[in-house]
Amino acid sequence: MIIVLRAGATEEDVRQIEETIKGNGLTAHISRGVERTIIGAIGDERKLEPEAFEGMAVVEKVLRILAPYKLVSREFQKENTVITVNGKSVGGKALALFAGPCSVEGCDMMATIGERVASAGATFLRGGAFKPRTSPYAFQGLGEEGLKYLAEARDRTGLPVATELMDPRDIDLVARYADVIQIGARNMQNFRLLTEVGKLDKPVILKRGISATIQEWLMSAEYIASEGNQKIILCERGIRTYETATRNTFDVSAIPVVKSLSHLPVIADPSHAAGKMALVEPLAAAAIAAGADGLMIEVHQQPEKALSDGPQSLRPEAFTQMVGRLRKVAEAVGRTL
Repeated sequence: MIIVLRAGATEEDVRQIEETIKGNGLTAHISRGVERTIIGAIGDERKLEPEAFEGMAVVEKVLRILAPYKLVSREFQKENTVITVNGKSVGGKALALFAGPCSVEGCDMMATIGERVASAGATFLRGGAFKPRTSPYAFQGLGEEGLKYLAEARDRTGLPVATELMDPRDIDLVARYADVIQIGARNMQNFRLLTEVGKLDKPVILKRGISATIQEWLMSAEYIASEGNQKIILCERGIRTYETATRNTFDVSAIPVVKSLSHLPVIADPSHAAGKMALVEPLAAAAIAAGADGLMIEVHQQPEKALSDGPQSLRPEAFTQMVGRLRKVAEAVGRTL
């Protein structure tokens, strides 16, 4: 339920409505705009009738949110959310560009890639310190050592860093180094993990699960938002279908669908969707054309020697050339890159 207050509502008016909401067992979420204050009543709306507020002189209107996801819905907030991290934005006219290796493999390696992608136009540096792999025998990441290498690369390039969190027990460690925390596809419905990152004041990239529906994806985002953290970036990275020609099936239609349902920014990860470096650019172009707010691209100096996801990683020079071509696509749809 959304309660829109009239212009001039006082803090006492807001407090009284908040107490009514809490007294009925729901949570109040207050959003203060330039002219209006909006209060969201989050929880089981059956416990609270609109009539409880409609008779108040300070209330302009009361709306029920029909979607099961409340805080992240377009019904709750009409304007697009723009998330800013150290001066870099996700969700505005300028497209965000996350780039870097799948796994952090060394200090010099991260610094070199960081400098190359930064010069090409990347706005964020990505790299995995903890790597969930299908095989328990595959490279699992460098852990805290890898986080330190990411921080050093940030110091050299000025790019905010994004890295994956897999376990609630590592949340303080990862949050100490990362500017943006990524929740991978395998953990999209790890609700304990989602609840914990929801308590942070730090942006979170939530990747779509391997076989998740759009509603399930948005409900996972709601877990984070319900704990107070609405700095959520959704990431479409392909889903599992019967097709074997690509690593995953890139659901380009999910981008405009989600943007119609939610105010959260949506980025695309064509690297994981394709699984093949030759397919990354066309999928990236399709994502921009479909309305994505940014891209996540894997880049490695020597993909053939990468410890993870080499076949889908672009060499730095190929990444630079691709960004130049994608700028034309962005311009065609009224965006910048």
